Amino acid sequence: MGSYYDVDAILTDAQKVPVTFEIDVPGLGYLNGNIGGDIKAGTRVDLPLWLGEMLAVSQPAGIAALATLDLPTALSQRVINALKADARTVDIRAQAQHFYAIGTRMLELFEEEELVDVLTETFRKRAAEIADQAHNSRSALGEGAEFMRGLDETERRLFHAAHDNSNAVKKWFEASSKG
Repeated sequence: MGSYYDVDAILTDAQKVPVTFEIDVPGLGYLNGNIGGDIKAGTRVDLPLWLGEMLAVSQPAGIAALATLDLPTALSQRVINALKADARTVDIRAQAQHFYAIGTRMLELFEEEELVDVLTETFRKRAAEIADQAHNSRSALGEGAEFMRGLDETERRLFHAAHDNSNAVKKWFEASSKG
């Protein structure tokens, strides 16, 4: 979890995740469109991560948990399989704007060895391509804009850092060769 003022952490906490209620909860029917009604045990609702996590870890007296938190669609088996097949072709941003951040948060809550391996390998493969694209683009807003469309926020920061550093090195070489 990031800093209190970390915009990326706030946006990650707002990401919707599937939550299944384990007990009947009076008066919360509005969460699934049943205004004035109750939430019944077994009801599945997409809630912000921060709320789903609180419900999943809270343990009122005599109850194991109010709800069960599931992996979000962005980390479904379909997405994991696509990442395994070719991580570079997956539009990560379409899955979640803060894809790696939501993955990290889920790994804090779930022990998913396969997910650790897939996310690590995905970032490694994509980072190499991001660095290559950043190094070879003359402008982060021009040629790089199309490439950046499928990148999540972490990857976009990496692209900009690599692009800025590449330009700084080029300027340094130019300046040092003149003097």
